[in-house]
Amino acid sequence: MSGPDSPRDVTILGEPAGSDRPADPGHEGKGEIHLVHMYPREMSIYGDLGNTRCLAARIRRHGYVPVVHQHHPGQSLPETVHLMVGGGGQDSGQVTVEADLERHADRLRGLVTEGVPMLMICGMYQLFGQSFVTVDGRRVPGLGILDATTQGNEVRMIGPVVLSTEFGDVVGYENHSGSTVLGAGQDPFGRVRHGQGNNGSDGTEGAVTGHVVGSYLHGPILPANPRLADALIGWAAEVATGRPFEPEELDDAVADQAHARQVARLLG
Repeated sequence: MSGPDSPRDVTILGEPAGSDRPADPGHEGKGEIHLVHMYPREMSIYGDLGNTRCLAARIRRHGYVPVVHQHHPGQSLPETVHLMVGGGGQDSGQVTVEADLERHADRLRGLVTEGVPMLMICGMYQLFGQSFVTVDGRRVPGLGILDATTQGNEVRMIGPVVLSTEFGDVVGYENHSGSTVLGAGQDPFGRVRHGQGNNGSDGTEGAVTGHVVGSYLHGPILPANPRLADALIGWAAEVATGRPFEPEELDDAVADQAHARQVARLLG
């Protein structure tokens, strides 16, 4: 169960009431896009909930109707899924969602095959990999959607990040103790220009398979990087409607200025 009647849902600041409900007939705009936030209580720290708010707002600005779902442990996944996000959490949070994630593993892998875009940050990025070994040695198996293996450490990797990616320069903030190594054929999300990335040594950050993006960048990442947000929305719109993405011209002047200043500050 999700929606305003569920006591377990998390308030998303600025999100209109009733946005978890389908549009009234005749008011679907260019189409409905069902957006699912995985484990917003257990796996959404360092501002990751802002990614959901950003996507819902931009979906509306592009003329589509977002239907925002929150998925909590023990619930069924929504019948319709066009876009999915997940965030970071404590090691205890990852252990809490482990069984639920395994219960939905086949459905999640099926959604990936159908081209449903997903953005998984920090802890959820690790759980979408092969496995995560906590700092005290407990092995948490992952979904294997991304060929990435993570080892927890005592020393955290913290600070601002600039990446080179297929979506242009991406800025964000990393805060993780996990050190991730990619498999031989796994594409990274980006190359580190400032910061530490997956492990502080090989210059990679995150991982990308199809329309699934894993990354350590909090911030949250999407308001600071509109081009990445629109790539996810574009893929979701195509899945939802069966038609090419029909974007509007959006005024991103403030976000673009903030992005440019952060890149200049860190690389200048």
